[in-house]
Amino acid sequence: MKSILHISTECYPAAKAGGMGDVLGALPQYLPVHGFSASVILPKYKNAWFESHSFAKVYSGEFAMDNEKIQFSIEILNNSDLPFPFYAVRIPGLFDRPQIYLNEDGVAFNDEVKRNIAFQTSIVHWLVNDDVSFDGLHCHDHMTGLIPFFTKHTKAYSSLSELPVFFTIHNGQYRGYIEWADLALLPVFDKDKKGILDWDDKIHSLATAIKCAWKVNTVSPSYMKELLNDFDNLTPLVLNEQRKCSGIINGIDIDIWDPESDKYLDAHLENKNWKAFKGKHKTDLLKKFNLKSRRPLISFIGRFAYEKGADLLSGAIEKVLESNSNVSFIILGSGDKRIELAIENLALKYKREVASIIAYDEKLARKIYAGSDFLIMPSRFEPCGLNQMYSMRYATVPVVRSTGGLIDTVPDISNGGNGISFENAEEEDIVHAIGRSIDLYANKNAFYNLRNYISKLDYSWGSSAFKYAQLYKNFIN
Repeated sequence: MKSILHISTECYPAAKAGGMGDVLGALPQYLPVHGFSASVILPKYKNAWFESHSFAKVYSGEFAMDNEKIQFSIEILNNSDLPFPFYAVRIPGLFDRPQIYLNEDGVAFNDEVKRNIAFQTSIVHWLVNDDVSFDGLHCHDHMTGLIPFFTKHTKAYSSLSELPVFFTIHNGQYRGYIEWADLALLPVFDKDKKGILDWDDKIHSLATAIKCAWKVNTVSPSYMKELLNDFDNLTPLVLNEQRKCSGIINGIDIDIWDPESDKYLDAHLENKNWKAFKGKHKTDLLKKFNLKSRRPLISFIGRFAYEKGADLLSGAIEKVLESNSNVSFIILGSGDKRIELAIENLALKYKREVASIIAYDEKLARKIYAGSDFLIMPSRFEPCGLNQMYSMRYATVPVVRSTGGLIDTVPDISNGGNGISFENAEEEDIVHAIGRSIDLYANKNAFYNLRNYISKLDYSWGSSAFKYAQLYKNFIN
C-alpha cells in the first residue's frame, strides 16, 4: 500500500477553524480502501485537545533560519483516538499557543510568516534526515505552499525532488504573502530560482505552490472554473497551469454526521421517521429561544464574514419580517463585530421571530441542523461548502447562493434539484429565496417529498476519496 503524508495546519478534532479541518479529519480515513495509507501532520498547538493527548517523540532536529537556530521535534500520537497515524511538529515559542491563526483579540499573529516557514522547513528537514518514507506529500492551502518549492529547489532537501507533491486550494482568498525582506527565513536555494517565488512583487506562497506542485486541485469543480475565469491577478497563472488543475468536491464524514447516532443529539432518527425526528428537535429549539411555532424555521450557521454573505442577513431578514411575519429564524455564529451587532439588534427587535447566538457551539449547531426546516447560505464565494451537505444529511433543505461548490451540490428544485438557489449576493435575492422557502413549506406534500429525497443523497467521502486516489496513482509508480 502506498503512503501519503497530508500536511496541514488544521485537522478535526485536533485543531479546526473551518472546512479544511473537517477534510483533514475525514479524507485520510477513506483512502486505504483505494490502496493508500494516509498520515496527517500538524503544528503542535497548546489547545485543549493537544493538552489532553499523549505524544511520543520520534525525531529531534534543528535548522538555520536567518541568524537563528530553530529547534523542533516530530511527535506521534500515542493512542488510537484517530483512525490514522497523526504527527505533530513541536516548535517552542511559535505554535505553543491556544489559537490556530488569531490571538484572543481576533488579530493575526505578528509572526505568522516565521511560523509558517518554520513549520514547513521542519517537515522537509525531518523527511530528509530521519528514517521515514512516504510515497507522496499532500499540502493544503498557502500555509504549506512553499513545500513544493523546497523539495525541488533547495540544496539541503534536494533528495526529495522526485517525491510527488500534491496541493489543494481550500480557500484561494488567502495567499500567504511574504515580503522579500524576509527572504533569509527560507532555506538556502539557487538564487536563479527566485522568480518562481515571485508574484505581485512578493514571495507568494499560493502562487509558488501552483507553479511547483505536481498536481493542483480545488475542493469543487465549479470553484476551479471560477478561478480559471476570475482569480484576480492570479488568473493568468492558473490558466497557464490549468493542465495540472482539477476540482474534486469535498465529502462529509457520515459516521460523525449521522442523525441515527449523533453524539451531540439527545434524540435520534429511528426507522427513518423524519417527521418525529425533525419535530422533536424543532419543538425544542422553538421552546429554548421562545420563537413562534407553526411556521418554517430558517437557520444560518457559520462565520460572520464578508465571504459568507453574513452582512446581508440582517437587512434581508428584516425586509422579510416587515412583509411576512409567518417565519422564524435562528442565527448561530460569530466574527465581524459589526455583523454581530446587527444580528443582535435584529433579534432584540423581533424577539419572537429571530434568535441570535453569538458563539461557536458545536452541540447547538447539530441541534439546529436537526430541527430546522431550511438552512440559508448567502455566500459571496464558497470553494466547496460543507454546511449544505450537513443540512441535507439531517433532512434540512439548503437555500444557497449559486457559487463554487454550492453550484455542484445544490441545483435548484425548479430544475429537478435538491434545494433553493439564487444568483446574486444581494438582499433582494435573499428575500426572494426566503419567500420561495415559505411557499414550499406551505405545500406540505412537496416539502416532505423534498425532505425525504435529500436525506437519501450520498455526500460521503467514498467517491471523492476514489478521485484523490486516482490523482495519486497518476504520479506515484
